[in-house]
Amino acid sequence: QVQLVESGGGLVQPGGSLRLSCAASGIIFSMYAMKWYRQAPGKQRELVAGIGQSGSTNYADSVKGRFTISRDNAKNLVYLQMNSLKPEDTAVYYCNGRYRANDYWGQGTQVTVSS
Repeated sequence: QVQLVESGGGLVQPGGSLRLSCAASGIIFSMYAMKWYRQAPGKQRELVAGIGQSGSTNYADSVKGRFTISRDNAKNLVYLQMNSLKPEDTAVYYCNGRYRANDYWGQGTQVTVSS
């Protein structure tokens, strides 16, 4: 019943923008801290951005000033607006929701930044 489904990935040129979305179902969305992670081939999965119940946000140093995480609790959606994309941003991006003992992951969406 619980699902996190990412969308919005694709191929974009360096300097371009993408907006990722994550649709949640089967959870009380507003209770969950939501995060975006990414994993590039041969690399560790890393936290990109997070947003808490209160709307507080945090970002990896590598994306500060370029990425913005937001949430719409009425729609059970979390977004990642990615601007000024770099080839180093190429990765599979995963949506994560966590509340107490509950920890859920989406299937991931591929973002490729290449000229």
